[in-house]
Amino acid sequence: MQRYLRLFALLAALSVVGMTVTAGDADARAGGGRSMGSRGSRSYSRPVAPPSQAPSRQYAPSPTQQPYQQPFQQPRPAGGFFRSMLGGMAGGFLGGMLFRSLGFGGGYGGGGGIGLFEILLLAGIGYLIYRFVTRKRSSEPYYQDSGRNGQGNVIQMNEYQNQGYGGTQGPSELEEGLSYIRQMDPGFDEQRFNDNVMDIFFKIQGAWMNRDLSSVNGLLTEEMRGIFQRDIDDLKSQGRVNRLENIAVRTVEVSEAWQEEGKDFITALIYANLLDYTTEDATGAVVAGSKTDPVKFEEYWTFTRPVGNNPWRLAAINQK
Repeated sequence: MQRYLRLFALLAALSVVGMTVTAGDADARAGGGRSMGSRGSRSYSRPVAPPSQAPSRQYAPSPTQQPYQQPFQQPRPAGGFFRSMLGGMAGGFLGGMLFRSLGFGGGYGGGGGIGLFEILLLAGIGYLIYRFVTRKRSSEPYYQDSGRNGQGNVIQMNEYQNQGYGGTQGPSELEEGLSYIRQMDPGFDEQRFNDNVMDIFFKIQGAWMNRDLSSVNGLLTEEMRGIFQRDIDDLKSQGRVNRLENIAVRTVEVSEAWQEEGKDFITALIYANLLDYTTEDATGAVVAGSKTDPVKFEEYWTFTRPVGNNPWRLAAINQK
């Protein structure tokens, strides 16, 4: 019993340590390296990777693959020789029994007509033929890709996956979303938006480090402002400050754009690195992070605004 009690105490201690480490990590940079906020109707779906990181749909067709415009030809059923041989045997056997049943033969066991043994034997042969043919067909799956005027070609399943028929989101949906935004804001420019995102990123990180959001209230939705403020209040109550230095944004790339309920939404993937560490107010001692080892991270930042030429506000942060 004492051994089990010691084991339970050890597990409890490890759990407390794990929760402590998690709480410490949550204080790192603005957002704490976790997902938060609202992306409208897409809040419960993972952000889509930008076009530069989307899986390629290019593929090299195999030399034996028919051209796309060639008419579709039904593949020849597998096992033709063996199936014909078994079918001929079964047909001959059935014909012989019918022939005997008409009085032209003695039949098995001296009796006329088809007996129970012949029926069972015939059923067994038929079942073997059915299993043989279906097994050969199932081992050669194919996908019929419909073309113009009912034409198409046979695509093996591995080629089906390589060609991208599975349906991943591509740049067309992103362009469609951006075009809707431009309809209500003709002056919208994607590069200018990326530059604006970079400026907002630096401003929010600076306000976070100063533990004062007054300078960025207009850059945050009410929900995000509340989340950041609670995190800052926690830091203050612990007598700690999260310090961010040498912040460098490597890339900003738009990955999603859409409209809903009179609002524009754009999600951008931010790739950045910085020195991220937490110190005590009283002593200045580092209690989390490192002053020398930079942290690299990628995060999806989603911005929203009322439709039209209006300021963008940070609505959500999602980890990649």
